[in-house]
This record gives sequence, C-alpha cells and structure tokens, in this order.
Amino acid sequence: MLAALGFATIAVLLLLTMTKRASVLVALILLPVLAALIGGFAGDLGELILGGLSKVAPTGIMIAFAVLYFSLMVDAGLFDPLIRGLLRVAQGDPLRITVATAVLTLCVALDGDGASTFLITVSALLPVYKRLGMNPLVLSGVVCLGAGVMNMVPWGGPTVRAMAALKLDSSEVFNPVLPAMGFGVAWVLLASYLLGRRERNRLAALSPQGPAPGVHEDGDERDDREPVASTMVTATTEGESSRHATPATADGERQALGAPGDGPGTVRVPPMPRTWRTWLNIFNLLLTIALVVCLIQEVMPLPVLFVLGFAIALLVNHPTWEQQQALLDKHAKSVVLVTTMIFAAGVLTGILTGTRMIDEMAEALVSVVPDSFGSHLPVAVAVTGMPLSLVFTPDAYYFGVLPVLAETAQGFGTDPAEVARAAILGQMTTGFPLSPLTASTFILVGMSGVSLGEHQRFIFRWAFATTLVMTAGALLTGAFPL
Repeated sequence: MLAALGFATIAVLLLLTMTKRASVLVALILLPVLAALIGGFAGDLGELILGGLSKVAPTGIMIAFAVLYFSLMVDAGLFDPLIRGLLRVAQGDPLRITVATAVLTLCVALDGDGASTFLITVSALLPVYKRLGMNPLVLSGVVCLGAGVMNMVPWGGPTVRAMAALKLDSSEVFNPVLPAMGFGVAWVLLASYLLGRRERNRLAALSPQGPAPGVHEDGDERDDREPVASTMVTATTEGESSRHATPATADGERQALGAPGDGPGTVRVPPMPRTWRTWLNIFNLLLTIALVVCLIQEVMPLPVLFVLGFAIALLVNHPTWEQQQALLDKHAKSVVLVTTMIFAAGVLTGILTGTRMIDEMAEALVSVVPDSFGSHLPVAVAVTGMPLSLVFTPDAYYFGVLPVLAETAQGFGTDPAEVARAAILGQMTTGFPLSPLTASTFILVGMSGVSLGEHQRFIFRWAFATTLVMTAGALLTGAFPL
C-alpha cells in the first residue's frame, strides 16, 4: 500500500504542476501531507516534516545568500564585460548565444555541483537573454542539458553513490562510460544548436511586427514581468546614484531607473568616482573568483561561504545602512520565492523517506522485473534512469534500487559494475535538473524565472534523448552489452 501511495503522490504532483492546476509550492506541501494522513502517519507528521526541513535547511540558507550575492554582483556590473563580449561574438544571434550557454555550462559544471553551476551560469547569462528578448526556457533548458551530462563526473553525487552502494571504484564505473559521456557532450552541443536555431527563427518571425520582446525600438531593455531572480544588468556611472538600477541598452548607453523607495525624502547617495568604481569592479571579480575556488575546493560548507561572501560584498559595495537596506528590499522577493520552494521540497522528501514510502517503491519497482529480462538489465536501467529521477531521490535509487538490480543482474551473469555504469547515464544525472525531488532544480527554475511545469515540458524530451544517445554510445564502446 505504501508503494502505491508513494507512486500516486508523485504522479499527482507531476500532473498538477505540469498542467498548472496548482502551484508547485502548494503541491509539494499538501500532497505528501495528505498521503501521510491516508497512510496512517498523522501522529508522526510533525517529526517527518521537521526531519525533511532539517535536511534541506543548509541548501535553503545557501541559496538565500547566493541569490543575494549574485544579485549584488549583477547590480554592480560584474558580468557586464561578459555580457558585452557574448553580444559582440554573437552579433545579436540567438543561435550563437544558445551554443555559448551550453559551452559555459559544460565548463562550470566540472565541479559536479548543480547548485553552484546554476547560480553562476544563470546569473551571468539571463541578462543577455533578456537583452535579446530570448525565451528564458531556452536558458534553463540548455543549462539543464549541460549540467546533467557533467553530473556524471566521478566526484558528482550519482557516481559517488553508485560506487559506494556497490563498493566499486571510479575505474570500474566511470572510466568505461567516459566515451559515452563524450557522446552526451556532443549531443548537448547539437541540441543547443537546434534550440538556438528555433529561437532565432521565432524572433525573426516577430521582427516584422516590431522589436523582440523585452527590447524596445530605441534599444533599451524592458521587462514587462517581475523576474524571480535578479535579471537587470546594472551599473553605476559617474554622475549617477549607486542606488539606481540602470539596464544596459544595445549601444552601451544607460538610462537611470527609479530604485525601490526612490521618492521625496529618500536619502541620496553621492555619485561614485570613476576610479573608485574601477577598483570596486576589480575587488568584486577577485572576491567572486576566490568564492568559486573555495566552492570547488570545499574549504568551508557552501552555506558558510555564501554567508561570508555576501556580507563582505555588501559591506564593500554598499557601506551605508541606507544602501544595504535598499539592496535587501530590492531582492527580497527573489530570495523568498526560491527558498520557499526548497523548503517545500523538504516536506515532500521528508515524508516520503520517513514513512518508508520510497523504500517500498524501490522494492515494488524491482519486483516487476521479469526473470527473462535479467540479462538485459543494464540497458533497461540506462533507459529508465532519467524518467525515474522524477520519482526517486538519489539516495533512494542508488542505495535502495540499484543494489537489488545489481544483485539480480549478477544472478544472470552480468557484472554489477555494468548496472552501475548504466545507472549514471540518466538517474539523477540528465534527470536531476528536472526532478522536483532535488533542491537545485528550484534554483535553476527560480533564477531563470520559469515554472517547474513549463521547464519540464520544454526540455524533458531533449534530456531523455541525451540519455538515449549516451546509452547508444555505451553500447558501441562496450561499456555494457545489449
């Protein structure tokens, strides 16, 4: 019964969010609570929810301060040179921007951490997409594809779990699928090209009727909807207040816009000298590089790094109380929208794990595998891994489902390492940036300003195709047999 209840909870969750019948926040909280009540866990409900919230609390803290940090850096113009460089290379071509998005994601995602990958790439590229009037779903989708493939690295979560669960090392699990991963990278680049070409055609079709969405005829960027994360490219030039957000125009000119609380009686900040602005940009760059290096080297826990990094950046860039308060007021909505999603996901995973629904679902899944299919298990695991990312948490799959599948396959003469190789081709690799069971997914969709359902509908088939391409590559290179 628990297995059926768990599968039903996930199915209804996906149905409601993808059809927009309910907000993701409401579905993530109320559906698992209802399932727990039906399953007879009313007395344990508080403890189950608190356990789930405790597990995601570090992630929630990290994303709160990370959003504030990168929003501050965007406002300070840290990413302006990158944006101008991309626009110069792309020459206003959405296709080139989309491919550049894939390349940047593949490089940044080498650290194997999805959260930091999404924070860095979306913060840097969303202003470019807005400048050109491109669909933010293309950004979240391409970043999803690139991060998914790169999550296969030996220090990434899925591969580490697979090795730990089956007591294998990277030479047995990762090295044989490295050529298949190369197939995946090639597919991501091809997919980004195809998505970019489609976006170019879409914008070209709109151009006879007027400028692209978000770009007015005078070249100024305008956004008619409130973004979930900070998306406005800002800078403070000589003669402008450092509290004024100023979106970049196509020719590099900036026009001042009113900041929150910018009315009669507002405290005015003296213009910042150009020399000081230059040194401040250098400081911001060095601070960001140091933060990224510390993230990769795991010098401190991620939440601690972002808390310290934001505090330092805020003090240096906005030394007065009025400036600091204005920045917090400006980006408070972004922080609340993203962090509430993460804590809501904690309610879901806390209940599914604490009631052992996930464990029962794993056993039920394994029990339906026919004996005659045993010798083909690696292929089946590879193909089903990506969709099952929407159903199982990484721990539930790799420590619950995978060992049973590996033992079953071994009974048919199949090396358990082959099952592990197959699993990392999709389960919480290509599938993790679409799963409602991982907090980093909400970082991606939240900062991109898209809904989870829209994101899933837009990129699911492309992500699934990535797994199929890598599975074909694994078969061709002998990582596991057909």
